[in-house]
Amino acid sequence: MSALAPTQILCRGATVIAMFMALTAAAFGQQLAQPSQQVLLTVSGKISVMNVGDTAQFDMAALQKLPATEFETTTTWTEGPQTFRGVSLKALLDYLKASGTTLSASAINDYSVSVPVSDAVENGPIIAYLANGKPMHRRDKGPLWLVYPYDANPAYKSETIYGRSIWQLDRIEVK
Repeated sequence: MSALAPTQILCRGATVIAMFMALTAAAFGQQLAQPSQQVLLTVSGKISVMNVGDTAQFDMAALQKLPATEFETTTTWTEGPQTFRGVSLKALLDYLKASGTTLSASAINDYSVSVPVSDAVENGPIIAYLANGKPMHRRDKGPLWLVYPYDANPAYKSETIYGRSIWQLDRIEVK
């Protein structure tokens, strides 16, 4: 067996380290895959998990890989109880290791609202991608809608919360 040249040792060592880092990141759930479909949500700002530059970009498949939350509630914009399914705002921010205090949430038409990170609680708002079991289209407040479980908590039935319930959501900046 012949001895390895110093450059071969360095190359093999670097390969082993890179493989270890990739496996460690995947094992701890900190690797967000590159989007392979249309990007529905881009999160930027004070986050630690990124996949495209300094942003975290999610297509539908990536959103659906995160833990899903579902609840039924009435809204001021729809008739009768609606069932919404999506990723909780808390789970999304935890996954991205967000460290800010305020979210600037923006819609496809550039409408934006400010949402305090303190709203991201268990049994709180979700970024809904399904309404009544079906994807939401742009004309029906989709494809993503920040929805609160209005009927579950009287504090959610306020003009302030209704104002934070942004539909056609496509960007969040963590500040």
